[in-house]
Amino acid sequence: MKNDTSRRAFLRLTGAGAIASVLPAVAACASRPGAPAGPTPAPLASALPAPPAGGECAAAADAGAGAADAALAALALRAPIEPKKVRIVSVPTAVEGNLLASLVADFQKSTGLEVTIESTEGPFDVARDGKADLVVSHYGHRNLEQFVLDGLGEWPRTIFSNQMALVGPPSDPAKVRGLGDVVEAFKRIAAKKSPFLLNGSDGGHYLVDLIWNAAGRPNKAGWFFDDGLKKEASVRLVDVRHAYSIWGLTPFVRSEKEGHLDLEPLVLADPLLQRVLVCTLVKDSKVPGVNAAPAKALQTYLLSPITQAKIHETRHEGTHAMWTPAGRHNRSNFLPKD
Repeated sequence: MKNDTSRRAFLRLTGAGAIASVLPAVAACASRPGAPAGPTPAPLASALPAPPAGGECAAAADAGAGAADAALAALALRAPIEPKKVRIVSVPTAVEGNLLASLVADFQKSTGLEVTIESTEGPFDVARDGKADLVVSHYGHRNLEQFVLDGLGEWPRTIFSNQMALVGPPSDPAKVRGLGDVVEAFKRIAAKKSPFLLNGSDGGHYLVDLIWNAAGRPNKAGWFFDDGLKKEASVRLVDVRHAYSIWGLTPFVRSEKEGHLDLEPLVLADPLLQRVLVCTLVKDSKVPGVNAAPAKALQTYLLSPITQAKIHETRHEGTHAMWTPAGRHNRSNFLPKD
């Protein structure tokens, strides 16, 4: 009796569909000879089918209990397994640059929550599998838009920008080192006909096209090369040819650690070289096992003025370049105030 009562209470909260599927049979059973006395309301009676025969009443009752069990199991899947843990999955740049780890350390101390960080090029695949509570990615990540349109994520919130760089040989034949204008640097490279190699990574091709147009569309013959390469393969060839290229600063530092590159980041200060990143909360109503409340608290922390100031103070490892706070680009009345 206790179990039956619990199931009825659960069905009142979550099992309206299950009730609808078995209600006609259960109501019809109640009208069979020998059932407890009591009139059936006329509107309901007119909508009911003929009373089931034999063991069909028992089957209808079992169906109702089975629906309750199935709904209960589905709810259990959505319960956080580790409610004091927040799982971040991020594109590599924010992890390899040591920014996220430094930011969440204070959050863990002040809240007592444990934060885990996973780095991958495919963070939204991880989130779809229910293995993340908050995703950090570039705003232009190829899978972010579909993730949100599928109803799996909240509106992305801008948090910071990572740094790209115009890299080149230490000899710097085009004399671009230290310029604050990447378009002017590109003009000098074109005028000198120093080799420039296109890094075909996501967004990189577009940025170089933008810079080339802003530089007056100089003739590319003899100095501009597109070998169809991207990321590490591209930068290795840039090194071999003593050329210039546009490259993300974090992967550049990683590649430099893994093997000596005779290249340097030469132009960093131009805002065109910043690429904004966002944090996206995974919806607990759509993805099982999401720790929604702690993840929301972490997002609020990342957007707070104190944390945004820490972002401004943080340098890319091995360089003087800064991460750029981007919290202020969100809707103003959404932003927390310290």
